[in-house]
Amino acid sequence: MNPIRRYEKIMEVMLHQRDVTVAELSKKLQVTGKTIREDLTKLEEQGLIHRVHGGAVLAQSNQLGILPTHESKPKFLEEKVEIAQMALAHIHPHDIIALDGGSTTLEIAKLLDNIELTVITNDVHIISQLAQKDQIRLVVPGGSRVRNMLIGPEAVTYIHNLNIQKTFISATAIHPEHGLSIYTGDLIPYKQALITTARQVYTVIDHHKFGSTALRTFAALDQIDLILTDGGLTAENAELFIKTGTKLEIGLKTNLNLKS
Repeated sequence: MNPIRRYEKIMEVMLHQRDVTVAELSKKLQVTGKTIREDLTKLEEQGLIHRVHGGAVLAQSNQLGILPTHESKPKFLEEKVEIAQMALAHIHPHDIIALDGGSTTLEIAKLLDNIELTVITNDVHIISQLAQKDQIRLVVPGGSRVRNMLIGPEAVTYIHNLNIQKTFISATAIHPEHGLSIYTGDLIPYKQALITTARQVYTVIDHHKFGSTALRTFAALDQIDLILTDGGLTAENAELFIKTGTKLEIGLKTNLNLKS
């Protein structure tokens, strides 16, 4: 197993357990304790974990790109609801939209009125929310369940054959240079399919994730038409993204735009 794949496996284990020992990882990945300790050092250097005696804990337990199997109240709920309300202004009757998996897109699903709308999603929590709204046409790509997500090559192929008007993408981190990133590579083909297929691409992401980087980049900033975030984003942080030509909509309908 190559190092990048080991890093992903380590993050997947920690996503589920929150903390882990070297011995556990060594057994799960079938590599030596020395190799695991070297891997943990690399992950700590990237700010993804914190080393503790005999193991490691997640550095950003509130910023995971995948939700736990059981739905729970997310951190920064107020900010996520604010972003979801902003997203609703971009959704109109008869639209064909895609909701990527995540806690902020889940809030969008909760706030959506029961109107004539087509929604594509691979998030089982979002599916559960929208199944109760009979006017919404719910489209679920195929795939195998990984926590709250349905993923796999069949889902990616299916997405490429759709006419999606608007997609709402989530991410673990967003950085002026490294773009949008997540912890594991399993979700990348699906996210990239949503981005390349949709006519308009929105990223919904709270201000706590700005300026940070996770393990794997899945999109550059110039692939995103508009980033929606809450009013907690500082002017200094916003300016870093504006300088890249990124269009932001920040809280309370405040718009910052710089033409490329």
